Amino acid sequence: MDSMTVIEISQPGGPEMLREARRPVPVPGPGQVLIRVGAAGVNRPDVLQRQGTYPVPPGASDLPGLEVAGAVAAVGEGVSGLGVGDQVCALVAGGGYAEYCIAEAPLCLRFPEGFDATQAAALPETFYTVWHNVFQRGRLRPGETLLVHGGSSGIGTTAIQLAKAFGAKVFVTAGNDEKCQACLDLGADRAINYKTEDFAAVIEAETSGRGVDVILDMVSGDYIPRNIRCLAVEGRLVTIAFLKGSKVELNYAPVMMKRLTLTGSTMRPQSVAAKAGMAAELREKVWPLLDAGRVRPVIHATFPLAQAAEAHRLMESSTHIGKIVLLPPGV
Repeated sequence: MDSMTVIEISQPGGPEMLREARRPVPVPGPGQVLIRVGAAGVNRPDVLQRQGTYPVPPGASDLPGLEVAGAVAAVGEGVSGLGVGDQVCALVAGGGYAEYCIAEAPLCLRFPEGFDATQAAALPETFYTVWHNVFQRGRLRPGETLLVHGGSSGIGTTAIQLAKAFGAKVFVTAGNDEKCQACLDLGADRAINYKTEDFAAVIEAETSGRGVDVILDMVSGDYIPRNIRCLAVEGRLVTIAFLKGSKVELNYAPVMMKRLTLTGSTMRPQSVAAKAGMAAELREKVWPLLDAGRVRPVIHATFPLAQAAEAHRLMESSTHIGKIVLLPPGV
């Protein structure tokens, strides 16, 4: 096949700016593979890119889509350990909303035991993000406590399961009782409805004033000073998104007095080498949990690729629990 169906961003704006188009099938370069996409995950950064607030890194596809799963269709020069027909999921820098997508070979991970493409496509973006931010940057250890804001999101449902699997106690915030119950069902020790409870007060009461060791925050804004209040001595605040804005007035004295670490990251601009290091740890430490069924992606809904705009509307509504996945034609 010389051409493929893709979803383009015709111009910055609402979901209606996602348009179906035809483009040439890309050719993998050195160190790359071409994946025949069986499924592609939908993530918040896709929405931000569509709105024009999340620029595409140099050299990346302008098409949205940061994670795909499917069969390897072609292999570039210098690739070893992967061959045509292998079933892989991959973190990509763009291009996932298409029938074919280029991926860097070191960022490809095999399907876990018993997984299909839909399940595998729900893994890369959230698992890379949670592993890097909670375990590498946040240094969460067995016996420690983690607070996850947005516990019912794709990131949140992944963070709950991985933190519990590695022996941590987990608190979460979510926006209604149904979402809180979903988090509890996944293993969270306490779910806080942030619309009816003050999460900082709950954490203080639940930890007898000690606070939590790590916070994974995708809200920011006025959550930041409240997060600092919630952290234990030597605690770590890891920020990955700014749903309530990135600017806040902050009293820095508690940061010094409690010897806190404030950190965060974005995944997309990081080097292939940096992300390959994350992939290696995921293969070694997390994929066995997936193989054993101890950790599973939570998938809320699937949409045909042509209905990407509807998938984005669902994402922006924040009514979903877990992941949203697109299915290209013929899947």
